[in-house]
Amino acid sequence: MAALHEPGFVFRHRETLLRIAIPILVVVCLVLLWQVLVTATGVPQYILPGPGAVALALVKDWGTLSPALWVTTKITMSALALALVGGVGIAVFLVQSKWIETAFYPIAVILQVTPIVAIAPLILIYAPTTQVALLICAFLVAFFPILSNMVQGLKSVDHNLLNLFDLYGASRWQTLIYLKLPASLPYFMTGLRIGGGLSLIAAVVAEFAAGSAGAGSGLAFRLLEAQYRLNIPRLFAALILLSALGVVIFGITSFIAWLGLHRWHESSIRREN
Repeated sequence: MAALHEPGFVFRHRETLLRIAIPILVVVCLVLLWQVLVTATGVPQYILPGPGAVALALVKDWGTLSPALWVTTKITMSALALALVGGVGIAVFLVQSKWIETAFYPIAVILQVTPIVAIAPLILIYAPTTQVALLICAFLVAFFPILSNMVQGLKSVDHNLLNLFDLYGASRWQTLIYLKLPASLPYFMTGLRIGGGLSLIAAVVAEFAAGSAGAGSGLAFRLLEAQYRLNIPRLFAALILLSALGVVIFGITSFIAWLGLHRWHESSIRREN
């Protein structure tokens, strides 16, 4: 119990509370400012609704928005999972030889630099269903950050450690599993955080390009639908749900990165000074 009253513990506890409270306070202040501006200027709801109207639309249209949120979440998380498997697997394949990397890495670069809006119509033509097309689009965007960070991590292993493994007669797979993969973990976590956000962005952009509608549509279509009907409160409600989903994905990926790195990596170790 005495440890609970130590100055270091109290300081860390207070710092954690401040890290949570300050962003919440800033968001609350921005919402209040939004409400004050809408009330003071008398802007019509079809131009800029107030926070109350948006909250009411979120509650009233929850039956429509929640299935769309689930569709977007499924596409985003599925694309991210595929990008993780594909990015790590292909990165391991590329670093086996400089000639393999020279031959295949430019293809990944070409896929990355080609705007997803430009290739989405082709994917929609050849994919068996619209949902598969959206999944492919989101995968292509999330794939490259994970691949490039993983390749960089696998190539950034300390050469002294590589020589030590060679000295003790470690096989290529032993070196990969016990040295290269653990050493590349910080790079992988960076790619994971970037890929998580990009997969959501790509899923939304792909749905805009696809123009999918009906029961299987995501939040992107609900945004367009609300725009066409001039239902601006619902549009803001869908936008808030998308932003909240992005924040949740970032929080999950950041927590995973902290779990993997906080015990040993400099970027996550808490220092007293």
